[in-house]
Amino acid sequence: MTWLQTIIIAIVEGLTEFLPVSSTGHMIIAESILGVEPTEFVKAFTVIIQFGAILSVVVLYFKRFFQSVDFYWKLFIAFIPAAVLGFLFSDKIDEMLESVTVVAIMLVIGGVFMLFVDKLFEKTSEEQTITPRKAFIIGLCQCISMIPGVSRSMATIVGGMSQKLTRKNAAEFSFFLAVPTMFAASAYKLLKLIGNPESQQLLVDNINILIVGNIVAFVVAMIAIKFFIDFLSKYGFKAFGYYRILVGGVLLVMLGLGYDLKIL
Repeated sequence: MTWLQTIIIAIVEGLTEFLPVSSTGHMIIAESILGVEPTEFVKAFTVIIQFGAILSVVVLYFKRFFQSVDFYWKLFIAFIPAAVLGFLFSDKIDEMLESVTVVAIMLVIGGVFMLFVDKLFEKTSEEQTITPRKAFIIGLCQCISMIPGVSRSMATIVGGMSQKLTRKNAAEFSFFLAVPTMFAASAYKLLKLIGNPESQQLLVDNINILIVGNIVAFVVAMIAIKFFIDFLSKYGFKAFGYYRILVGGVLLVMLGLGYDLKIL
């Protein structure tokens, strides 16, 4: 990967990690357009730089993130389903990370769903308490986002709304849940690189790329979070639904016409 490719992909990650448009899907699209080969390091890079983005949550919500043991218990309960399934199906998830077709299809399907999601769940006027049961259900919903193009943010926010949380409260819990989830995913990918003798030197040679990618993703995500909370509270999901349908539809048309989506 070149420095330009690294910075562009990291910007894409920072912008989309907390928006309901699929950060992984957009990074796969960006890598394909930029002509980045889906090597083991690139797949790991796609996951590891998400760590930089989630650090923005810790900084922006510092006081609220470091709070009661009960809060961490609920985060842990919500984290368990993704941790188990992610470990069991790691190789299958890696295979899907190479598919722009999967991303395009899921962008469209998710986009159509998002056009109606605000009407599906009644808007609550009072803040709702997150119980361990609600946290677990939100965690189950998060597992759907293992399919590239679904969006972890969308899955968890909709999961929260299904448990009678307001859009804002559901979004904030989604942000908090991203911290243990993406930290574990990033650490797992990094350990796999370190544990593979063939990948160790590759990691050493590209450590600067990983550092820069995380820094860029962190800064951009700080801006994106502030925008998203305000926008979602006022306007809901519909605009994001139209965007997903447009992007996914364009990709499907291009794929249907035989484009390989790579600039060689």
